[in-house]
Amino acid sequence: MAEPASHYVPLDVPLPPVPTTKIFTEEQWTTLLSLADTVIPSIRSPTAYKSASTKVIPHSELNKSLATLTKSIHSPDAGTIAAQYLEEDASSNPLFREGLQRLFAQYVHDEGRNGLGFILNALNTRAGSLLLTGSVTPIHEQPLHVREEIFRGWETSRLSPLRGVYRACTGMFKQTWVKFSPTLAPVLGFPRVPVHGKPADGFKHTFLQFPAADEPETIETDVVIVGSGCGGSVAAKNLAEAGHKVLVLDKSYHYTSNHFPMNFNEAFNSMFESGGAVVTDDGSMAVLAGSTWGGGGTVNWSAALQTQGFVREEWAKNGLPFFTSMEFQNCLDRVSERMGVDVEHIKHNKTNRFILEGARRLGYAAKTVPQNTGHTEHYCGYCTLGCHSTGKKGPTETFLADAATAGATFIEGFRANKILFTDTKDGQVASGVEGVWTSRDAYLGRSGATAVTRNVIIKAKRVVVSCGTLQSPLLLLRSGLKNPQIGRNLHLHPVAIAGAVLDEEFRPWEGAALTTVVNELENLDNQGHGVKIEALSMVPAAFLPLFPWRNGLDYKLWVQKLPRMAGLIMLARDRGTGRVYPDPGDGRIRIDYAVSPTDRKHIVEGIIASAKMAYVSGAKEFHTSWREVPPFIRPVESDAEDTEGANNAALQAWIAEVRRKKPLDPERTMFASAHQMGTCRMGKSPRTSVVDSDCQVWGTRGLYVVDASVFPSASGVNPMLTNMAIADRASRNLARSMRRGDQNFHARL
Repeated sequence: MAEPASHYVPLDVPLPPVPTTKIFTEEQWTTLLSLADTVIPSIRSPTAYKSASTKVIPHSELNKSLATLTKSIHSPDAGTIAAQYLEEDASSNPLFREGLQRLFAQYVHDEGRNGLGFILNALNTRAGSLLLTGSVTPIHEQPLHVREEIFRGWETSRLSPLRGVYRACTGMFKQTWVKFSPTLAPVLGFPRVPVHGKPADGFKHTFLQFPAADEPETIETDVVIVGSGCGGSVAAKNLAEAGHKVLVLDKSYHYTSNHFPMNFNEAFNSMFESGGAVVTDDGSMAVLAGSTWGGGGTVNWSAALQTQGFVREEWAKNGLPFFTSMEFQNCLDRVSERMGVDVEHIKHNKTNRFILEGARRLGYAAKTVPQNTGHTEHYCGYCTLGCHSTGKKGPTETFLADAATAGATFIEGFRANKILFTDTKDGQVASGVEGVWTSRDAYLGRSGATAVTRNVIIKAKRVVVSCGTLQSPLLLLRSGLKNPQIGRNLHLHPVAIAGAVLDEEFRPWEGAALTTVVNELENLDNQGHGVKIEALSMVPAAFLPLFPWRNGLDYKLWVQKLPRMAGLIMLARDRGTGRVYPDPGDGRIRIDYAVSPTDRKHIVEGIIASAKMAYVSGAKEFHTSWREVPPFIRPVESDAEDTEGANNAALQAWIAEVRRKKPLDPERTMFASAHQMGTCRMGKSPRTSVVDSDCQVWGTRGLYVVDASVFPSASGVNPMLTNMAIADRASRNLARSMRRGDQNFHARL
């Protein structure tokens, strides 16, 4: 019998030892940590002990801050907890430096490390310090109030490298502090595990193992699928159930439901691409992509929206008529039914009820978002850290389980180096995959210290790539394919984020994260592009780091309001595109993408609409991830009976100020993306696309891509069901063609 969640302790997910790679000199570390203490300082009174990390404020201001914090903390030791929270700085916590060391050693590309190292070196010279700070005194020797003034000035510096350092440092310092702060959870009242939902055992997946050997291991199969996410899992189920021998590979590892929810540090390092540290080249957008067994379906929020009609019509008009056929609708319905998608068992949490009520009071179009929760109520809120109740029916509990039952075999910890081809007189025929397998060890394979590493060659009749929008194009490029469309046409559904602060405690991390959507502004250009307003996961590490830093005290006091916040995202169906490409140094993911002016204007309209919704629903404050716009603070006099609603003069003045600003200047805004699409676009010609309508790669035989990278353009909704439906159709067609022995061939590029 499952024990109550309050008594449940997830299994540890041990991280490998922090890499000992020398990233910075001790002098550089001293300077970097002094900047970290500028962002997360110790807050003390003039008479208290002071260090280089201390922000000194008057007794009256300190007492007021302590009183505010103490009032919000539900503990007999509230006063002590509040004082410890204000006194905490970044550098005194050894885990903070370890977190930065891991970040730079494992996830930051050489260009980023070298660029920051150059600035840190310059700051430690008299000439460089004078140029960058206006003083010959090294910045780490400056008192904190001077350091803070210098650091804030970098945000708008004439020197673009300084603006970049400001943006990068504030982001990584906030993120690292939220992950490792010993005082944050007690201040917020954020529990280690959800208070709702009972732990349950999930499907027991098993994986092939290989002995150590110098020569490569060779395996033969009918179909090899690279990637276990939403698309790959559906393809595995269909092909295995059709009687084919199927092998599924994934570079990541499987974690059972007993490991969930992970803590912030475990989750980001174990289940997200590049430790959750992927950012666009210009630093304006954080890109979250799942990288674990089950892919994004393991860490998403259960939202299961079908492809909208106007998007399907757009794709059909571009030479892909099956998107408006009953065949595609049947695919959508089939994958939905397998995951138990419905709206009948939804229980809205306070944030989603807040959004629905705001939309109702303004007459905005809004609806409930179907959930893939097996036709049962799922009221958790922690699913981005892994679902401990197995109530979310993602790939590991559905399609991969079905594939295993039908005889498919799995390999975790497999990094695919390249696709193998056989040259024939008709062109290239995909014949397998070559890569490196790393076994589990005490750190689930990731340390390499005691793990077995083995080269593996997989020979297959068909190769299906499902590595995700960020990785699939890189695998095609590593395999020698030359189509210039590979990696291009990237869509990211850029979002800006808002937090509405109320008097009432919301505990917004409780309950299903995204069960409502406001569609009022989804077609602002009359071509199907606009914004949707939705709720989001409110676990602290996924929400707090995206908001602006103005000074250390301001940020700490803002953070403690999280229990009284409703979070909203303004998600754009982007017209603009970007590209994914390999880093020239080490081949890792690089993203060249800037939110287009049109998409930024659309998001601004979403911000304004969200502010109106928040106001009419009683919010006292409205904060956004747009640094240039101050938060809206509700006038005290409006707390009386308010007959003006969104016509309130103060709100309208704030809206007018928003409209006067340059729309969401990328250097003053932190965007985020959880949806990546389009880098192996489907189309009717190799001149404009990477795969055909059957998801077969142009210029090859036997090579297919089935993930969100094949979307012809942005889906406008959470991509899971669209991804799965495309994979369902493609894999069923592939199974039929294999039965016929048919190998459709496209002329080489």
